[in-house]
Amino acid sequence: YALYVLPPGFVESSCRSRIFWMKLNKLLLQGKFFQLEINDPYAGPLLLDEKLASRCGYVLSEDAWGNPVFRASALGCHVTNEADELFSLTVNIKVSSFSSMRAAVTYTYPMYCSYSSWASREIVCEENYMEVSVKTNVPAVSNDYTVAWMSALPETQNVAYQLWQLMFVSPSGRKRITVSDAAKLGYSFNNTLSRVYLRAPYHSNESDFSVVSGVNMNMVTSTSMYRQRWLLLLIDTTVSCPVDGISFTDTTLTWTVPSIIPTLVVQESTFLSKNILMGVDGRAVVNPEEKNYLLEHNKTHIEITIPIGAEGGKLKSSISGGVYGVVYSIDLFLEHTWTDADWQTTKYTVVKSITTPFMPQIPTVINNTLPEERLFNVAFGHFLPDVSLVAIAIGNVPFTLREAQHHGFKIYETPFSNGMKEFILEVSFDDLYVLKEYVNRNETKYTLLVNYTISVGPEMTLYYHSAEVECVVADIELPEAVGYCDEENLYLAIPLFGLHQYWNLYLGDKLLNRHIALLNGYLAATNSTHLILQIPLFAVGVIYEEVSFQKIKARFDVALRKVRTMETLQMFSVSCSFNSPAFIICHPDGTIMISAQMKTVPAIDMSKTKLRDSSCKPREYNEGHAFFKFHVTTCGTSVRFEGDHIIYENEISYEKETLPGQSIPTITRDPDYRLTVLCYYRAKETLVLGAFASDPSTSPPFGSGTMVPRPNIAVQRRIRQALNVVSRVSKDESFMEFYEPNMAILKRPAEPAFLEVELKDESPDIELYLENCWVTRSLDFNSTPRWNITVDG
Repeated sequence: YALYVLPPGFVESSCRSRIFWMKLNKLLLQGKFFQLEINDPYAGPLLLDEKLASRCGYVLSEDAWGNPVFRASALGCHVTNEADELFSLTVNIKVSSFSSMRAAVTYTYPMYCSYSSWASREIVCEENYMEVSVKTNVPAVSNDYTVAWMSALPETQNVAYQLWQLMFVSPSGRKRITVSDAAKLGYSFNNTLSRVYLRAPYHSNESDFSVVSGVNMNMVTSTSMYRQRWLLLLIDTTVSCPVDGISFTDTTLTWTVPSIIPTLVVQESTFLSKNILMGVDGRAVVNPEEKNYLLEHNKTHIEITIPIGAEGGKLKSSISGGVYGVVYSIDLFLEHTWTDADWQTTKYTVVKSITTPFMPQIPTVINNTLPEERLFNVAFGHFLPDVSLVAIAIGNVPFTLREAQHHGFKIYETPFSNGMKEFILEVSFDDLYVLKEYVNRNETKYTLLVNYTISVGPEMTLYYHSAEVECVVADIELPEAVGYCDEENLYLAIPLFGLHQYWNLYLGDKLLNRHIALLNGYLAATNSTHLILQIPLFAVGVIYEEVSFQKIKARFDVALRKVRTMETLQMFSVSCSFNSPAFIICHPDGTIMISAQMKTVPAIDMSKTKLRDSSCKPREYNEGHAFFKFHVTTCGTSVRFEGDHIIYENEISYEKETLPGQSIPTITRDPDYRLTVLCYYRAKETLVLGAFASDPSTSPPFGSGTMVPRPNIAVQRRIRQALNVVSRVSKDESFMEFYEPNMAILKRPAEPAFLEVELKDESPDIELYLENCWVTRSLDFNSTPRWNITVDG
């Protein structure tokens, strides 16, 4: 071998009791492969494998931190022994960059230990073997002639001269074999200057199981026999070791070892515990309570309780079934010294590496956002140091950490005193990838969708965790409209901020867009900050609150509604009073109000103007104006249909004063004056009683009106369209004989009446719909009481 000088810090070794401890630094082995060879003083180096290790008293494992650990018994096969006091062992450490171990570098490492305080019997329970060593000067056979000892006596007559043999007692019977044959079965037996030892593998064919104080024990019951001339030596080399005794809670692990093991203490009444010592990672712990360890013992048990995560052990992150969690590992040993009548002193040592089951720990996302800073501050944790954040996705857009920092996200780690850490992510509310939603009246809900990618453990397993963080901030100012008027129009100035993004304007239940504005005759203009609506006094949508002689109080309402939910946030209104010499207003309830301006030559007496029904006179008047107010069902108002509109028509006329003369024609100085009044209602709208509803946004629409003056030249007089409708009452169901018009008809209760309504016009564009029919006591169809026959057709 080419020998090399050990790198500093690569190997650490110590002696604990009668065990060699050697630890390799895993950091110096990263990306490399290694093997151990045991240097036999006579045969040279031997490659350490599992079979050699368990038979010769060697252990190769890892500590809780992943560092390779090698342990060897002072009575190991290749240990040089000087008078049972000085022990030495040389190990070759081979390191290569290849799994085939070619081009390996070999480091030779000798170890020396001294140990002279041997007990009469010493037992070591290692991870892969059980070992018992006994002083050869102890009494060969118990004076009590116990059954266990006496059972071996018949076999002693066959012991070969000057040859050790082993007698195993198991449930399958007794087996007597030579030492060389025992070696083939995995056992190791030998004697030193003053001791005899037997090393046995766990779960051999010669072993047996028993339960002692609830702990499963693996034991090998054996007697070592030696005969030389007249000397017959029988030595009890029985060994028993625990194979479980580990229990876990969410916060602790407990290791239980029996205090008294019956196969090792025949006379329990003489048992006396002398000392109990625990150790961690090969080092004795004199005051366990200082490290929050709990060492308890009674007549039946010795218990060591370790808090999960305690000093001396190692928490390690892990992924199982796509779930993040941790495992905790700790390397313990227990040394129990006792005396009893058969053995002066027994030192019982158990070495145990314990790892908890996988413990899921779902990471938590904590929203530490301060809304006034308009910055998401999200903590993601808690994690062990072996976890690193490698990438994030914001709003499903992936970023490496470098890209995230370049974009403007701030990512950093916050360590804790217990060794844990968390990852902090800071993202501005105004970032492109933050979702924004307008909620409630004046708030924005900011939503951060984040997906974390972390690397877990030395295996660098990737783990993904998604989170959704929300913050609602009252950062939207609802607009306030300004209203004003001129002589003919109403105006609303509405801020443009948020319009169409957060909210829209509605006229009743209709979205007030550019098309509707133009259709209704509004003028819409914008500047850098506001939308200005100009609404003519007599445009669609104007509400007339008060109407009197030459004066109108008008109001225009628009509703501010949320884009998504249609919830009404604000009502914008402008209300003004106007002086108008001439107007016609068609109320939703069918009331018509007219301020008529009549300019004739010569002037006429406005008090003598009338509607078709001469009893319908002006409510107010002056020299040039008359004000009428009536319902569409009164004053001789006629009705007709044109397209999708219902048109109500009446006429303002003047009663001429005549001068008496000798003969016809009558002479008058008054001009002939007629003013036709028209109100248009959409056929699908319903006329309601009461002009105003409590909610202006749901008020029915006003009709549109027009006044058409009639010229006093007869040849130019427009022919009025009047419906020729005739109604009659038949005497029976044959409809062949009818009552005379305006004739009183007497009918008894429940007696049928046969009514006929006929449209005489032959125009194909006209259809007859019978809407309402009722009976009154007089010729005035508006008189009360009335009895309905047909309502709404």
